[in-house]
Amino acid sequence: MAKDKKDEDEKPKGGAMKIIVMAIVLLAIGAGGAYGAFAAGLLGGEGESGPDIPQFVRKGEADPYELPSKGGGKDEAPVVYGDGGSEYRTAYYSFEESFTSNLADSPGLIQVDLAVSTQRDGRVLLWVKNHELAIRSAILAQLAATPEAEVYSVEGKKKLSERLTKAINEVLEEKEGFGGIEAVHFKGFLVQ
Repeated sequence: MAKDKKDEDEKPKGGAMKIIVMAIVLLAIGAGGAYGAFAAGLLGGEGESGPDIPQFVRKGEADPYELPSKGGGKDEAPVVYGDGGSEYRTAYYSFEESFTSNLADSPGLIQVDLAVSTQRDGRVLLWVKNHELAIRSAILAQLAATPEAEVYSVEGKKKLSERLTKAINEVLEEKEGFGGIEAVHFKGFLVQ
C-alpha cells in the first residue's frame, strides 16, 4: 500500500512539471514573436524604422532643407498656395546653363534649358545642386541618344522628359541612395 501512495504523489508532480515546461515554451515563443515584430517595425514607437529618405512637404509647411531663393531679398512676397490640386507643394530647381548636344544619327543639334521638380523636402534639390556635374553628364548622354524625329512631336518631348527624369534619379540614387525628382521641365527647347 505504501507503494500505491508513492505512485499517487509522483503523478501530480509530473503533470505540474509538464504545465511549467509548456508555460516556459509559450513564453519563449511569445517573446520571440514580439521581438520579431519590434525588429520589423510593427511594434514600438516612432523610432528609426528605415533609411532617412526625403519626406513629402505639405503646402504651407516649413521645409528645413529648403534651398535659399536666388533673390534672397526681404522684400519677396510669400508663397501663396491654392486650395485645389495636390496637398503637397512642388519645389523647382533650374539649371543655370543650357544643355547642347548632337542628336543621334543626325547632323542636328538640340539645345534645352531645363528645370526639375519634386514634392519632397529640400534635400532632393540640394542633392541635385551638389551632383550637378554628374547629372549634366547623364542628361547630355540622353540628349545624344535622342533621334531627331523624336524631338519634333509632343509625345517625343514627353518621352525625352521621362528619360531625363529617370537619368537624374539614377544619378541621385547612386550618389545619395534616393532619387525624388518627379519631372523634368523644358524652359527652352531649340533644334537646329
